[in-house]
Parts: sequence; structure tokens; C-alpha cells
Amino acid sequence: MKLTEPHPGAPCWVELSTKDPVASKAFYHELFGWRTEVVPDEQAMGYTRLYVGDQLVGGLVGLMEPGQPTAWNISFHSTDVDATAGRITDAGGALIVAPMDALGWGRFTVARDPGGAVFSAWQPGTLRGCDVVNEPGALGWVELATRGPEDAVAFYTRVFGWSVTTGEMYTQFGLDGRDFGGMMDMADQFPAEVPPYWMPYFAVADVDLSAERAALLGATVTLPPTDVPDGPRLAVLRDPQGAAFGIHVAYPES
Repeated sequence: MKLTEPHPGAPCWVELSTKDPVASKAFYHELFGWRTEVVPDEQAMGYTRLYVGDQLVGGLVGLMEPGQPTAWNISFHSTDVDATAGRITDAGGALIVAPMDALGWGRFTVARDPGGAVFSAWQPGTLRGCDVVNEPGALGWVELATRGPEDAVAFYTRVFGWSVTTGEMYTQFGLDGRDFGGMMDMADQFPAEVPPYWMPYFAVADVDLSAERAALLGATVTLPPTDVPDGPRLAVLRDPQGAAFGIHVAYPES
């Protein structure tokens, strides 16, 4: 689905911070066919934009801080990132990066929710966000893993106004009748040292073939291809640099 305008509160951008940009570009090019363009501005410090054909689907950058892990970061659209930052702190979150401008591309903040999961809010300038979602190679879903699901629901509904649909096994987040993400209770399923996190899922034409290809390219398959009741077939992977992400079969938009 092509995005003509970003929707306030919805995922609008996904970005990989990696210790080895060259290797990461090669891996994702082979897996998703991503084309890369390095921003020529020296102030951009090698920031790379990722494309499927001519459709912008995300960004890639080297690590900025000592000890920073290789990881995917998800940004949610904001019409006023300073106001969003205020709601984040009022709701019990913490700012990692206070609102700041990014080369005219937009204004952003990086934050941590009350459970510890990191996310960003993005107020577009010249960079609106992703051009397309839920098509092969593009962002299709976002998922929060947390040990405090009730606190997370209270936090994100206050900050972004999300709707919440709670099922027996899974909670989904949405806006205006369309769900874009979900939440998983980490409970006893994860070692204590694993912190809460947000993870992107990318749409693919064939989950089994993509998971097999990712493994051949050096990724770790942490959840083999699985059919989800009332949901798409999916798998969860960790790329050769350690960044977790999921894949799911692209499905038609209703």
C-alpha cells in the first residue's frame, strides 16, 4: 500500500543502526532486494536510504554511541514532536534524545517507554517517511515485547491515542479501525537479561523461502516459519550483526 500522507501516531519510518553498515547493506540487499543510496551531505555521516525500486522503505546508519547495540528502531509519526515529547514524560516515559532537528529532514525525539522499550517520534520535514507499507520488502507490522503490558497500553494510548484490541493470546494496536502493530507479554518466555523492545516485521512474498535465504546469508532463525491463528504466516530472525526483525507474508489491504 502506498502512503500518500503519514498518519499521526502510526509507524512512519524504520531505521537500522549497525556496527557494520557495509555488511548490513549486503545482507538486506540479498534478502529483500533493497537498493541503497548514501546521502551525499557530509553532515549526514554516511546515512543511507533504503529503497524497493523507487519506493523509500527505511534508513541505515552506523552506531553513534559506545556500547550501542545493532538494532532496528521504529518511528511513529507526530505533527508536533515537542508536544509528543511532553506527553511521553508526563506518561512515565523518558527521553533519550530530546527533540532536535535533523538536517531539514524533520524533527525527532528518541524515547524509552516505562517498561524500557526504545522508540522514536518523527515530525516530517523533507523526509515524510516510508513511501509504501505491506508490500514485499517494506514494513508491514510492528511489535512490542514488554514485561508490563498494562503499563504499556496506558502509556501508548495516552501518548499516541492508539486503539487497543485485546485477544486471548495477543494485543493489537491501531488507529481509525486499522491495526498496524501488536504487543507480546514477555512474561517467562525470555531470559531476564533481555530488555523490552520494539521489532519491525517486513512483508515478503514467501516466508519459508525468505527465512531459508536469510539463514544461508548468515542470519539466525529464532522463530521458524509459523502460521498464526487468524493472522499471516511469519518468522522471526536475527541478522548477522544481531538485529532482530520479523517477516510475514504480504496480505491484501482491506
